[in-house]
Amino acid sequence: MASWIDACAADEIDPEDLIRFDHGGRTFAIYRSPDDGYYCTDGLCTHEKIHLCDGLVMDFTIECPKHNGQFDYRTGEAVRMPACINLKTYPAKVQNGRVLIEI
Repeated sequence: MASWIDACAADEIDPEDLIRFDHGGRTFAIYRSPDDGYYCTDGLCTHEKIHLCDGLVMDFTIECPKHNGQFDYRTGEAVRMPACINLKTYPAKVQNGRVLIEI
C-alpha cells in the first residue's frame, strides 16, 4: 500500500535541480521545476542504472551523467537515446514546507 513519506525540506532543492532520496532500499530523485513544482522519479537511469542525482536538470528534463540520455521528469518519458525505457514517477507535494512523496 502506498503511503506519503517525508523526503526533505522544500527549500533544500534549488529551482531546476534535484536531490537524491534513499528509502526502503530504493533510490529516488526529487526535482524542483522552474515553475516551483515538485516531482519524483526512480533515482536510477533505465539505461545502465546510473544515479540521476549527478545529472543535469534543464527546464523539465533530467540528463543522465553517463550517456546523456534524457527524461521528462514530469512524466518519466525517455526523450533522448540511449534511454528508451521510461522512468517510474511518484506523486509529490509540499506540505508545511516539506516535500512528501507517495511510494
